[in-house]
Amino acid sequence: MSRSGNDRQKLKANKKRTASSARWLSRQLNDPYVAQAKADGYRSRAAYKLKELDEKFGLLRGTQAVVDLGIAPGGWSQVVAERRPQAKIVGIDLLDVDPLPGVTIFKMDFMDDAAPDALIDALGQAPDLVLSDMAANTVGHKQTDHLRTMGLVETAVDFAVQTLAPGGAFVAKVFAGGTDKALLDILKRNFTVVKHAKPPASRKDSSEWYVIAQGFKGRG
Repeated sequence: MSRSGNDRQKLKANKKRTASSARWLSRQLNDPYVAQAKADGYRSRAAYKLKELDEKFGLLRGTQAVVDLGIAPGGWSQVVAERRPQAKIVGIDLLDVDPLPGVTIFKMDFMDDAAPDALIDALGQAPDLVLSDMAANTVGHKQTDHLRTMGLVETAVDFAVQTLAPGGAFVAKVFAGGTDKALLDILKRNFTVVKHAKPPASRKDSSEWYVIAQGFKGRG
């Protein structure tokens, strides 16, 4: 997935556009993963992150029931449905998400006390994979942004530990520095293997990483 320097697209001038949005749009225009996602029919370039993590860790092998936290716009669930067409998939997001065949989608806050039961009731069984691509809206202060996102990760970890089937797996987006020690300790207590990875589809200048926990030990 490469593009020569001569193929770079230039952004048309727009006085109303802020410098940050101009940088984002320029990056989108010249991102080979964005172009590939459009060609392959995926809703976002994030689909390739899950594909690459699956190829490295075998996350979707034998998977039958999946919860997708922060599903919008739906790229990860598209990959799950493509690779595991018989799997049950339930997703949740604060944002509107266009319907996806075979996927039950809740528009609600995952932090809502009613969310966990709604997800598991819709799934009809314990999940064997919990995915979380959630990230808090940034305010521009690195420490604050990190803490807010880690709060979401902490809630996702708690949900996974409370609901996963034995042998199940958990994947969550974290940021530079990886998972906080306290959360990492929880994951290591509850899973046989815990690793961090940055898939190639994750932009090199992005601080995002993913924590992958496999082999859930169960709640017994």
